[in-house]
Amino acid sequence: MKTHQDTEKRVDHIQVIRHAQVCQKLQISSAKLFDLVAQGIFPRPFTLIPGGRAVGWLERDVDAWILDRKSVASNEEA
Repeated sequence: MKTHQDTEKRVDHIQVIRHAQVCQKLQISSAKLFDLVAQGIFPRPFTLIPGGRAVGWLERDVDAWILDRKSVASNEEA
């Protein structure tokens, strides 16, 4: 049975990052990020507040995408 403390521990590790932070983390321009999302290459952001305009990504999803790209690149080199 999961307790409230278990839920709190998982929530402590969730980090939402915004558009500028994603661009910085990937070292790409804002236009390139929009392009990757539009092409379906990069995950779509989610709305932070229902009905609002602010969007973000879970940092773990961005990190997973980076690791997946590394894996793909490594396989292409082999």
